[in-house]
Amino acid sequence: MWAPADGRGMTTPRLTATAATLVAALFCAVGVHAATGASHRISPAGAYNWPVKPFTRQHPVRGTFGDPRTLFFGPHTLRTLLKGDGKFQFHFGVDVSAPNGTPAYPVASGVVTRVDGERIVVASANGRAFEYWHLHAAVRIGQRVTASATVLGRIAAPAGHVHLSELDQGVYVNPLQPGHLTPYGDRTKPTVDDVRVRRDGRTLTIDAAAHDMPSVHVPGVWRDLPITPAEISWSLRDAAGHTVVPTRTVYDVRRTLPAPGTFWLVYARGSHQNMTTFRKFYAYRQPGEYLFRLTPDGLDIARLHAGAYAIVVTATDERGNHSSATELIHVGR
Repeated sequence: MWAPADGRGMTTPRLTATAATLVAALFCAVGVHAATGASHRISPAGAYNWPVKPFTRQHPVRGTFGDPRTLFFGPHTLRTLLKGDGKFQFHFGVDVSAPNGTPAYPVASGVVTRVDGERIVVASANGRAFEYWHLHAAVRIGQRVTASATVLGRIAAPAGHVHLSELDQGVYVNPLQPGHLTPYGDRTKPTVDDVRVRRDGRTLTIDAAAHDMPSVHVPGVWRDLPITPAEISWSLRDAAGHTVVPTRTVYDVRRTLPAPGTFWLVYARGSHQNMTTFRKFYAYRQPGEYLFRLTPDGLDIARLHAGAYAIVVTATDERGNHSSATELIHVGR
């Protein structure tokens, strides 16, 4: 299983670096199965502080849980974005921005179970484990470490961040959900940028573009780059305001990730991460594009009466901040 960690390129223990040295280490081999949380009961977990000093102050998060991680094998073209092969996965943690060389500490005490390249895994109590990526390791397998005291390692250049993953019973969970990474506050509202409707015979395909912004300013070249909302939902209403299609949630990473293998069932083609990588091109400073498939199986308009309808799309973050956009359509006969 491969796992994208950021927007810098690609390496694995079995693959050589592609693109430029600047973009090395985007994808790394992962040994933990990230099962879907759809039927998994997440056990209560104690809150924990940040992995970099000061531990009790909120730090910038430049990449969030569920963000698309995209590596395209084709050239830097629209055709590649819409149809090209590559490696695509949901981001399974959060990227905490900090300067290269910054020491990183465990957020919970435990035992080091893995030191693999720039990744360190610490098993904690009650079936929890934490992964720390992009570190020059200062610990060894089997070593007991103490929260906010033991230096796990220092952030390796050119990462400029430490990637933090939390697992509960082997399942990746969102560190930004309440009661986990703390202190964490967010007053920014995600935005629904566009609702795109295509008709093919009697079927409508509806996608929505949406984004959020980090709650704390991210310094450096990652400044002003968007992140994804935590939840996307939509409904359909007729001209009288009656609900025709009840609210459907098509994306929800407030707690866990969508099922493995569903990337292009959740995201629509054209989606890509911030500063994504192509076969021989690194899209430096290019903002990500996040398109969500509202109707993966299409919407059969033969079941609708002729007339005007409103598609209402809502984007929500982990703290409940939300905003909506409405797209009017007309169904004729």
